[in-house]
Amino acid sequence: MNILYINHYAGSIYHGMEYRPYYLAREWVKAGHKVTIVASNLSHIRNKNIAIADDAEYLRENIDGIDYIWCKTTPYGENGLKRVINIFSFLKKVKQLKSEFVKQFKPDMVIASSTYPFDTLIANSIARAAGAKFVYEVHDLWPLTPMEVGGMSRWHPFIMAMQWAENFGYKHADKVVSLLPKAKEYMQLHGMSADKFSYISNGVAVNDWLNSQQSMPDEHLKLFQELREQGKFVLAYAGGMGDANALDYLLDACKLIDPQVALLLVGDGPNKARLIERVQQENLQNVHFMPAIGKMQIPAFLNACDALYIGWNNLPIYRFGICPNKLFDYMLAAKPIIHSVSAGNDLVRDADCGYSVAAEDVSAITAAINQVSQLAQFERAELGTRGKTYVLQQHDYAILAQKFLAGVFDTAK
Repeated sequence: MNILYINHYAGSIYHGMEYRPYYLAREWVKAGHKVTIVASNLSHIRNKNIAIADDAEYLRENIDGIDYIWCKTTPYGENGLKRVINIFSFLKKVKQLKSEFVKQFKPDMVIASSTYPFDTLIANSIARAAGAKFVYEVHDLWPLTPMEVGGMSRWHPFIMAMQWAENFGYKHADKVVSLLPKAKEYMQLHGMSADKFSYISNGVAVNDWLNSQQSMPDEHLKLFQELREQGKFVLAYAGGMGDANALDYLLDACKLIDPQVALLLVGDGPNKARLIERVQQENLQNVHFMPAIGKMQIPAFLNACDALYIGWNNLPIYRFGICPNKLFDYMLAAKPIIHSVSAGNDLVRDADCGYSVAAEDVSAITAAINQVSQLAQFERAELGTRGKTYVLQQHDYAILAQKFLAGVFDTAK
């Protein structure tokens, strides 16, 4: 079949996030399907954006069997008017491709997946003209997220427009694929029929992960060697360093934990400089910041750690569930995980692969770190093995790609 995947922020393993469209598309291509991903050439979450010639509006390339169409869009910085303009410049470019998609590509399935809901309109239009299935893939609940987290009024014109577009997607989609397991009731309140709902989580490309031969950078390896020589227990966090990652609570805990525990924070983000300054001011000698590493270097890094950490803010929006990519990498590394979370779901608890404590609870985070550091090696291995088994059985993208098609067409084609 022919699959058209519209995701403003889609990336690849060569460009950075978002990875999900790439991994699903790659599995569908392996199964004999033809996939075209339509994305913006600019994204604030990508490591590498796409340069398009001044006299061109699109760039087409094939990446690992997937056809990408990069749309030239208006540059933007932080959230604000320029980002809104960027969104609508992308949608305009996709609309201009409608005739080509309908008459030449002839999709059997059209997926709207850009986080913001405005792409539901053009995706539905293309699908109906082509006689294809229209799938609305929901990553986060917009506009509820900017309302609850960003404090925007429900009567703000942009919020009202997004609400209309979100409701349109729920009403007109043939299937609603949600990354949030507890969002079904909310979606029904906004016009979705219950039988449209399908939960397909994020996951991990298991074969890529297990077959990775890349070592971690020398700088990281040197620090590991120094910590091992000192007999340290190594707890690590690998990922973004923004407000959503709630790392201040982890640093609070580092004032109280066993001094033989060393914390490694690997990654980048808007809060990294502030967090480094805080560690220096408070003289947290057991905390070490390291540069971000490539996706294929992550297995080597995680495998070298003793335990792993992920935390969240205590926000009502998480009542609909969470689906963090890094958690599946953590599980596949077969390491015990400390998960500080208050949400509608908890994969660490489901897999019984570590310690789950309430979000923002510094005392509980401290206790969990001290407890895992005192476990015998075989006890940590048992926890890690349960997490690895869980992700192999339920969160391999090879499995998720089949479930996606089965949910849309009632049988995997």
